[in-house]
Amino acid sequence: MPAKLEGPLRDLGSWKPEGCSITRALDVVGTRSAMLVLRESIYGTTRFDGFAARVGVTDAAAAAALRKLTEAGLLRKQPYREAGKRTRDEYVLTEMGRDLLPVIFALWQWGDKYLQDGVPPMQRVCETTGEPVRVELRSADGTQVELEDIQIRVNPDWRRARRARADNAGRGGNSQR
Repeated sequence: MPAKLEGPLRDLGSWKPEGCSITRALDVVGTRSAMLVLRESIYGTTRFDGFAARVGVTDAAAAAALRKLTEAGLLRKQPYREAGKRTRDEYVLTEMGRDLLPVIFALWQWGDKYLQDGVPPMQRVCETTGEPVRVELRSADGTQVELEDIQIRVNPDWRRARRARADNAGRGGNSQR
């Protein structure tokens, strides 16, 4: 069973997913190179040569992925300098990048379950307890939630902000009026 759509969303033929957060997220991280650069950041890779070699892409592809992820705010540049060499940049995860970890771990978990013939090559465990780390859907109170128990509705704050932008645009974009 699918999620439950509320209100005007019930009629799938009457609306389009305008402003879809999934679409916007994929615009940033929806390439193989971007996801693998993020994986490498989790593993501790920070330097350009390391990303290019470990991801297995050309220098141009690695540079494009690093630039896009940095411009989007998922990575930040941090200068370093080896003795006798020029200053270069390392790339480290930002808070925004760390907030993407559940997405990356969910994809990894899914690949382990369905694409590894029952024996995944690596495990994710808590350093303190050694217990497996899993991504699950839970409500704010910690209750596990199944797809059938999820309701999806239009966010009234989004609707108000959208109307305010449209009103502002209708006045020539001058917010001083």
